[in-house]
Amino acid sequence: MLKSLVACAFAAAFAMVGPAVAQQPIVIKFSHVAAPDTPKGQAANEFKRLAEERTNGRVKVEVYPNSMLFKDAEELDALKLGSVQMLAPVPGKFGPAGIPEFEVFDLPYLFPDIEAVHRAYKSKAAAGLMKKLEPQGMVGLAFWDNGFRVMSSNRPIHVPADMKGLKMRINSSKVNAAIMKSVGAVPQTMAFSEVYQGLQTGVIDGTEGPLSNLYTQKQYEVQKQVTLTYHTISNYVVVANRKFWDGLPADIRTTLEGALRDATALNDRVAEKDEQAAIAAIKASGKSEIYTPTPAEKQQWLKAMQ
Repeated sequence: MLKSLVACAFAAAFAMVGPAVAQQPIVIKFSHVAAPDTPKGQAANEFKRLAEERTNGRVKVEVYPNSMLFKDAEELDALKLGSVQMLAPVPGKFGPAGIPEFEVFDLPYLFPDIEAVHRAYKSKAAAGLMKKLEPQGMVGLAFWDNGFRVMSSNRPIHVPADMKGLKMRINSSKVNAAIMKSVGAVPQTMAFSEVYQGLQTGVIDGTEGPLSNLYTQKQYEVQKQVTLTYHTISNYVVVANRKFWDGLPADIRTTLEGALRDATALNDRVAEKDEQAAIAAIKASGKSEIYTPTPAEKQQWLKAMQ
């Protein structure tokens, strides 16, 4: 009888524990280097909200902005190792990782407007790029906009000749390095989280990037001049660890894909609005002057970078 009681007790205990274990949510760590109020930051938070809501809590998304977990140079390795499940790096990050074709998005003046960028996202060529991620242990899920890139420094930059000798921060893209060299600047690769301090201390003279980052990271506070060159698109590739993503239950994966589509739509709307808001806020601060090149000056930029 004692053995029977013990057996019943264990059975009851496992009956109680079993469902609790089964109900543990699937955790997705989503790491990125931008601020929460950037288009990427808002889209990541929207994906979290939608994913958790639509799966009724079966999925929990933990968003880590501002390089809280990993810096630029570390995050792809972290994804491949499974330390995080999702990222949204710039396309140029995939060059050093062995997929240089993604650096096509860094080519200067490739897209005349944002509509052309969106057409490119939906093309067979873009789908082919995403396929190239799979042998590297990643799955490409979406492209997110962040506006076109601008130049900033502590001296006026109206034409390419004004860039000569400037130490300009870039991300780890060979195309971006070539762009800087084409206008006589000295490219300096630096982690995004270190840019403000680099500008403040004079380790670098300037930077190039989207207006939302220039504003939310307060880089404009230590830069006297911002020039709206709009020389290349700033965008991100949302990627997941392939083993993790492929191992999700089919219904969960479908739900997350839908949440990501809606988060992408939000990102693109926010990116367009935030660019104008950033220009207005930087102007209002009085700390940095914003310059728009004339049509003739724009032609000089285009010719120099071609």
